[in-house]
Amino acid sequence: MAKTGSVWGIDLGQCALKAMLCRAGDEPGTIVAEAFDYIEYPKMIGQPDANPDELYKEALETFLSRNSVTGMKVAISVSGQSGLARFIKLPPVESKKVPDIVKYEARQQIPFALEDVVWDYQQMAGGSVEEGFALETEVGLFAMKRDQAYRALKPFTDAGIEVDIVQLTPVALYNFATFDQMADIPPVDQYNPEDPPPSVIVMSLGAGMSDLVVTNGYRVWQRTVNLGGNNFTKALTKQMKLTFAKAEHLKRNAMKAEDPKAVFQAMRPVFSELLEEVQRSLSFFQNLDRTAKLGRVVPLGNAMKLRGLHKYLAQNLGLEVTELEGYRQLSGSAVTSSPAFKDNMLSFGVCYGLCVQGLGYARLSTNLLPREIVKDRMIRAKKPWAVAAVAILLLGLTFGYFARWREWSSARIDEAYQQAFSVAKSSTDKAAGAKSDFDKAGEDYKSVQQIGNDLGGIGDRRIVWAELLKAINDCLPKDDKPPDDISKRNVIYVESIDCDHKADLTEWKTAAQALIPADDKAKTPGGAPADGAAAPPADAAAPAADASAAAATPPADGAAAPPPAAGNGGLLDASGNAGWIIMIRAHHYHNDDKDQNSGAEYVRGTLLKELREKDDLKLADVDDKGNPVLVSTKQLGIDSPVMVNTSTKWNSVTVTDPNAVAGAPQAAPMGPGAPIDANAPGAAAMGAAAAATRQTTQTVGDYPFVVEFIWKPTPLSERQRIRQAEQQKKAAEPEQPKMAAAPTAP
Repeated sequence: MAKTGSVWGIDLGQCALKAMLCRAGDEPGTIVAEAFDYIEYPKMIGQPDANPDELYKEALETFLSRNSVTGMKVAISVSGQSGLARFIKLPPVESKKVPDIVKYEARQQIPFALEDVVWDYQQMAGGSVEEGFALETEVGLFAMKRDQAYRALKPFTDAGIEVDIVQLTPVALYNFATFDQMADIPPVDQYNPEDPPPSVIVMSLGAGMSDLVVTNGYRVWQRTVNLGGNNFTKALTKQMKLTFAKAEHLKRNAMKAEDPKAVFQAMRPVFSELLEEVQRSLSFFQNLDRTAKLGRVVPLGNAMKLRGLHKYLAQNLGLEVTELEGYRQLSGSAVTSSPAFKDNMLSFGVCYGLCVQGLGYARLSTNLLPREIVKDRMIRAKKPWAVAAVAILLLGLTFGYFARWREWSSARIDEAYQQAFSVAKSSTDKAAGAKSDFDKAGEDYKSVQQIGNDLGGIGDRRIVWAELLKAINDCLPKDDKPPDDISKRNVIYVESIDCDHKADLTEWKTAAQALIPADDKAKTPGGAPADGAAAPPADAAAPAADASAAAATPPADGAAAPPPAAGNGGLLDASGNAGWIIMIRAHHYHNDDKDQNSGAEYVRGTLLKELREKDDLKLADVDDKGNPVLVSTKQLGIDSPVMVNTSTKWNSVTVTDPNAVAGAPQAAPMGPGAPIDANAPGAAAMGAAAAATRQTTQTVGDYPFVVEFIWKPTPLSERQRIRQAEQQKKAAEPEQPKMAAAPTAP
């Protein structure tokens, strides 16, 4: 039968069944409570002798004996630990392709096969669509295993209750908070992710576990903690040697006990543990979202009525803990003024959130009800209409058949016409079969072509980073025969290579070009100003150092990363586009006060020059005959290499010469003071006599520096496509006529 406009929100908790019946108010955006029920179990779920199935069955039977669900929507909640919630930021993509991207992300984020789970997603508010492309899109992905979904539905199915919505408890609390406690949320067009409104913290303390939901209305973060009201009861049973039932009664009536102080003293460790979990959760949330501002705490759950808990949390968290005396957006005095409802009001937050979703007012309206159940119900609902339609159709066809049969019988076609019709039908069938085979072959071709394209794309993506690392290695200076003097060796020691992706490189390029003159006027390594240039002020290197630190530190979520400083190089392209910033931290010992090719000049003349001009990289590129094709750094996507210096001088250090140790290999470049691996593979040992003529250690100048450059990955297939296009263009150009040689004078 058709559903009415009322919704039952039912929460099967560990202590009691909570249910609330709501309908939409006369004014848009309002909710009226029509009925409620609170049925406490004889025993709590989790006690050793408790049978959850029996307790759920008895509670639902009692609920149905008092209330009717016929013709009404039913929304239920499941524990946050039973499901999975992920919030994913999508790259810029066409709006129509968002479902495909989300399905791909679901396969990556959900640790089970999609066929074994029930999942749903929803785009969060705050994104934008420009020219058909979704930008800054955040998607909430929710899932739970299929067997867990059916296990949650089983008590309701056994009781004959048809469930329409299955929702995770933290999501129901989020819908409750945004609808009832956050009426002052700014509109979507006024939402600024860099300066969001204060976040509300919903803390729902259950019997066995608690849910913590932090939201500013547009972004949400949740965590389920294995700590609840039963922990206070268990502490009393342990410290005061009581049964579970007596300890529960004493917890609820602590102020009426003979020694209230002893009761609270026994529960004090649980107070501390709860506070520690909340503080740890909020600290983790603020580390994830550094722009978030924490507001007030909204307490839910009957366990929050414990004497002194509100005050304890407020004092230690440094946040306002709201004393809920009623729900702001809920009307219906028959319910809200009921003593039973007031006494258990804090436990109806989840039911309230379920009703908000069922009435269409929720910000998150995902549904984890298995799709096969929804499909079966649709078929069952439409079956009577389908049967009636088929009956009418059959009746009409019967009348039409007999009418046409009478006409055909009155003028039968002779055998010649029948034979012609048979031949025509046979030809038509053959043509249709041939077309069907052709269409099928075309579909098979497209499928194989798509598989080939996918596999080709995977191969490209697997080697782009390896190609970049090889290119950097090939750009480093090398000595065929290293001299004895370490300061004369052409070696750069790489300490780390970091990367940072930027959606727009304009800001980085602008800042880099603005600092180029300052580097050109920097002091020479010996300390004297460059020829014809004035010495910079004492703090001239400070901007570059700060910019380097900023480049190495990842930005907070949603915050733009500060651009790095540029050390030198030519003009930079200021066009804005996306790409990677590659940062190389390194140092070298090729420093001599008498040698101009030292310090920064050595880096400019070796690594930076190679990154800009090298055109003989041997990568995976081959021509049509399988011969290697040399690639330049520009073709690989490397652009605008610059140097970021923290100082214009080098430091004097003492290093061990690996070539001076008798029998030791020529070790790979290492930092100052690093130990030598005498067993390194492929090393060439030296004779003891040759080693005796050298010093084991040498004092050299250590010049640290940072090089950054833009990298826009150009995969192998793209480079091949560009070469083919250039070859085709060259072949299509008309051949220039050769000029005749001028006659030679006699």
